[in-house]
Amino acid sequence: MRSLVIAVAQPPVHPLDIAANVTRHASAVRAAAARVVVFPELSLTGYDLDAPLLKPDDPRLAPLVDSCTATDTVALVGAPVPGPYIAMLRVDADGVQVVYRKQYPHHTEGRFLAGGGPEVVEVDGWRLGLGICRDTGIEQQAADTAALGIDAYVAGVVDEPADDVVLAERARRISTTYGVWTAIASCAGASGPSYPATAGRSGIWQPDGLVAARTGRAPGEMARATLFAEQLARV
Repeated sequence: MRSLVIAVAQPPVHPLDIAANVTRHASAVRAAAARVVVFPELSLTGYDLDAPLLKPDDPRLAPLVDSCTATDTVALVGAPVPGPYIAMLRVDADGVQVVYRKQYPHHTEGRFLAGGGPEVVEVDGWRLGLGICRDTGIEQQAADTAALGIDAYVAGVVDEPADDVVLAERARRISTTYGVWTAIASCAGASGPSYPATAGRSGIWQPDGLVAARTGRAPGEMARATLFAEQLARV
């Protein structure tokens, strides 16, 4: 039975402190006991639109690479990168690479360019479609990503506390429309000047839209589930 263990993490964020945030990401990876760990949007800096851009070869990322190497984990983390883009980085034993750039930035994120198109990463034969925050509410983005042939849709988000309901609605819609697993890591606690509080409530949804695992609102919580290929019902 083909399966994949995935976790969604919502570590507390130190504003603009890459080294401290890397340490917390690395701790989450070690605690997750998962093949893939997904983190929220801009998780390495906090949601600060003036944050310095982070390059994949930044030496401060080394402890996160080490934790992924030690645990055989793929971490999908959020950061602002040159372009500039709001991006998702893949961190594993091979190092760090930018694997997705947010396609539909909000109008308040005018500093950042729109990413060029949908992307998929493969882990152990599983095809994971990628999204970042506002992307999850754009039907075209989900459709274009699903058209690449995916087993799961994974995303990192930052939302207002009241929007945890919106997060769940979007996740269920993506899962049931495309017959795939959906995993969304949602920031918890404060994140940058625009978010003195955030929603938390990260979760993993089955292809039928039912919740497989979900956190509460507190920073540091994590949800984990085993994804089974037999439950997929892609259309």
